[in-house]
Amino acid sequence: MIETSPKQIQGEWSSGYALDFHTISSEYLGNDEYGNPQYETNRSDMGEMLYRLKYKSDRSVLRIIVDTAAKFLSNQDWHLDLIIPAPPSRMRKFQPVINVAKGIAKSLGIKQCTDCVVKIKETPQLKDIYGFHERVELLKNAYAVVEREVEGRNILLFDDLYRSGATLNSITQALKNKGRAQEVYTLTLTMTRSIK
Repeated sequence: MIETSPKQIQGEWSSGYALDFHTISSEYLGNDEYGNPQYETNRSDMGEMLYRLKYKSDRSVLRIIVDTAAKFLSNQDWHLDLIIPAPPSRMRKFQPVINVAKGIAKSLGIKQCTDCVVKIKETPQLKDIYGFHERVELLKNAYAVVEREVEGRNILLFDDLYRSGATLNSITQALKNKGRAQEVYTLTLTMTRSIK
């Protein structure tokens, strides 16, 4: 388990947190021989674990991430019935968000549903869209939910990184309006230092 510094995140959900910032600092070092900017990045402990899992395929950190998130959640008064991972924006052989959600569900003894929320509208990669309102417009009616799985339930919506909240807000609206979920809570492993 690692130390975190949880940050409350605001949105359409009842309550939500990011366990820590993703990066602590990032210093521009100059451009490489191809003209690409290079940075020295210092990550939080959770940011480093997520980076290793997501970009280095280091599955040895999965248990540390799951244990840390589960401990945090066990101290919340949320009475969760179900955890739903945010649908991945990119297909990978190993899906970090889904695998962490499965581990949290098992640790807390609650159900996990990967297919309860499905993206039904194609959108560009949101990391390339910087305007919050533009993101919100792109995500309007982008998600469908399986009503019989979510109706009347207290749901944890889980993702790896909180940047602007546009994706989580869109999914939360679908869960509440289309799925008639009782309560929706959110948890992300990390958040960007500047909200965009």
